[in-house]
Amino acid sequence: QVQLVESGGGLVQAGGSLRVSCAASGRAFNTYGMGWFRQAPGKEREFVAAITWIGGRTYYADSVKGRFTISRDNAKNTVYLQMNSLKPEDTAVYYCAADLRGLGSPARYDYGYWGQGTQVTVSS
Repeated sequence: QVQLVESGGGLVQAGGSLRVSCAASGRAFNTYGMGWFRQAPGKEREFVAAITWIGGRTYYADSVKGRFTISRDNAKNTVYLQMNSLKPEDTAVYYCAADLRGLGSPARYDYGYWGQGTQVTVSS
């Protein structure tokens, strides 16, 4: 069983930065592919970023490319999402997810474990 707990959300002005974290349980964290997704009110949950197990390759949605950075610290069983140049349209609940196959997929159905989410609000 894998448990994921997000933290670090909050309120920030447009143009500002925020870093959200996701702490994972499980001894094999370094073998998980990890992803970040977000869901705004009335919208579908959408892919934001992912990082693979092997090689730590990263993938980003076009809407966040160049502004967001996903990273992982396997010693701390934690994955991070650094968000810079935030825009009001980035406002959403941000969820981390784990894929035990180690892939960095943009598809929700590839992830078997999800955190409870953390709210990020960007004011204009």
